[in-house]
Amino acid sequence: MNYTQILENISGALLIMTRNKIRSALTMLGIVIGVMAVVVIMSVGAGAQGLILNQIKSLGSNLVGVLPGKSDDKGPPAAVFGIVVTTLTSSDAEALGSGLVPHLTAVTAYVRGIATVFANNNQTDATFVGTMGSYPAVEDITITTGRFFSADEDRSLARVAVLGSAVAEDLFAGENPLGRQIKIKRVNFTVIGVVAERGTSGFQNQDSQIFVPLQTAQKLLLGINYVNFIRAKIDSGENVAGSLDAIATVLRERHRVTDPENDDFSVRSTNQGLEVLTSVTNVLRFFLAAIAALALLVGGLGIMNIMLAAVEERTREIGLRQALGATRQSILWQFLIETSTITLVGGIIGIILGIFISWLIAYIARFLGYSWDLVITFSSIILAAVVSIAIGLIFGLSPAVRASRLNPIDALRYE
Repeated sequence: MNYTQILENISGALLIMTRNKIRSALTMLGIVIGVMAVVVIMSVGAGAQGLILNQIKSLGSNLVGVLPGKSDDKGPPAAVFGIVVTTLTSSDAEALGSGLVPHLTAVTAYVRGIATVFANNNQTDATFVGTMGSYPAVEDITITTGRFFSADEDRSLARVAVLGSAVAEDLFAGENPLGRQIKIKRVNFTVIGVVAERGTSGFQNQDSQIFVPLQTAQKLLLGINYVNFIRAKIDSGENVAGSLDAIATVLRERHRVTDPENDDFSVRSTNQGLEVLTSVTNVLRFFLAAIAALALLVGGLGIMNIMLAAVEERTREIGLRQALGATRQSILWQFLIETSTITLVGGIIGIILGIFISWLIAYIARFLGYSWDLVITFSSIILAAVVSIAIGLIFGLSPAVRASRLNPIDALRYE
């Protein structure tokens, strides 16, 4: 088949599509949905991955996290999946900050909870964070009004609180909150400071948090004696690797662990966390894309069935073409090109819709305050177009072979 015949078959396929608009639309529907789903899922997956990794990067490259529970180097500890592990305590954080770890400049421990907070006639839902007086040094926060609580206030179970900027606005509506009372889980706290606006970081709106002394949160609000995690700040990113080993050594001595295989904690740097999350999110992205690709398979089966019906409808036409000298090969290529043209048009429509929906999702995510990247690669568009044509060739082969094998005499007699 030469170039001119290919163009004639393509123009003929487009003409048939315009004459049978409803059938053509139904034929393309599965391909449109499948290609659109693949483009959207690949784009959203890349955007979500970028969001997660950017959140981790925003914490800084010189931070080290200690989570309860053992994990291997390629996977996250159980605590990441919401499993409660109670092997870390505030005294572990104090030991790490006592000078046993070279290059460690500050360390703090964390517990968290969610509660409705009351102040006068106002209330708001917020995350309360129990932490140590060294929190500002670890997280590099700025106090705009008042001060942060001290280590002595932590040890004495002081009922003091430092508000995030959004919580301060919700509860006090622009008034000075210093010295005012708030209530968390029936416990009254005195506001001693307000943190400067920080935005979203580490998967959490930092401005919707309330900070209280660690031991106060443990004993008065949560009724626990363990911490959720520990975070340490190293003086330089170059010294992080050596500090990881030193931290692990201190914790093994405290927990009486002689074999590293029996560690009941996990020590990770920000870069290590990025590597683990990247590998996990890559697997999820391709898994979701594979699920979306099933829609293309369903679309291909639909095209095959409709094209088989089209062969039945056009039996007399096929017989007439054969009587006028059309070969079986030309009939075969006619139907293959028709099917490929239909799937290519459906693929193009799916790509356009997929790009639009991906842009809409990115726009909504940015409107909600997330750092969401719109990622649509040229290679993914080309891949979608090639897959569309391939589906047309594969699933159009059976109807095309059936059409090419029709006996011209029987075809002309067909009613």
